[in-house]
Amino acid sequence: MELKWLEDFVSLAETRSFSRSAELRHVSQPAFSRRIQALEAWLATELIDRSVYPTRLTQAGQIFYEQALTMLSQAHEARTLLRGHVGAPVPTIEFAVPHTLSLTYFPRWLQRIEAKMGQVHTRLRALNVHDAVLSLVEGGCDLVMGYHHPSHPVALDPARYDMLVLGSEPISPFSAPGRAGRPRYTLPGTADARVPYLSYTPNAYLGRMTEVIVANAPTSLFLDRVYETDMAEGLKAMALAGHGVAFLPHSAVEDAVASGRLIRLDRSARGGTHPFTLTMEIRLYCDKLALQGDDPRQKLVRTLWDVVRDELRETTG
Repeated sequence: MELKWLEDFVSLAETRSFSRSAELRHVSQPAFSRRIQALEAWLATELIDRSVYPTRLTQAGQIFYEQALTMLSQAHEARTLLRGHVGAPVPTIEFAVPHTLSLTYFPRWLQRIEAKMGQVHTRLRALNVHDAVLSLVEGGCDLVMGYHHPSHPVALDPARYDMLVLGSEPISPFSAPGRAGRPRYTLPGTADARVPYLSYTPNAYLGRMTEVIVANAPTSLFLDRVYETDMAEGLKAMALAGHGVAFLPHSAVEDAVASGRLIRLDRSARGGTHPFTLTMEIRLYCDKLALQGDDPRQKLVRTLWDVVRDELRETTG
């Protein structure tokens, strides 16, 4: 049996979709199906009920799901222990965080938490939102910090995963200044003079947020996609260089806006509204089982979780 078979199975159990899990696992659907079949052959039992849609687990699959989570967690813990941690390891919390939050929100958030509980040994993996969530499901991390919006919710079972809302993050269109300090580009553009558009790749979470903004805009936006990347920092660099308009999280552009190097394009909308802005939640997720364990790392995760929860209660009254 291969470890990736377990990871495939856990993903399928969570998504209930062969095509979606194949996409998340970065393999073709036929290859993904063969790996699930290989796992079933190794176990000599059917794990997936293929007679219904959406896909669901058989009774054996439901039993094995819990075992697979435990096996993956133990495998990842063993790998962490052996990667340079000889003897008694220092408890280290594993985070999976989207790239933008890892550069902007996370450092300041951790500083605030450490002021309350002392220094915390952490290891951070900067991933896209889907891979970060998958890492939590597969036992590859302890905590996931990520964006959330009702139009594209994070699909985690609340019966198994705890969640805290840490704050919010707006995303808005920005342009470099042109003459006399005015924006070099303005929205909405016209059919004859489309606005150069710096875009996220289709599968990027912030790209989907931008699609929501464009779809719900009070007027049609005429955009010419001239550049594409999956990272907000890449779009920010292109916007600073004057290549076009980029929809960016506010935390990623605070310094550039304060210094006048970027200008928010819907700032002066009438009535105090911002028609091209969307606000996301910043959330923290944890497997409930990790909050119940007794090993040093699980105790550290539980302590941090309690500190964060108490801080939020104090803030919200």
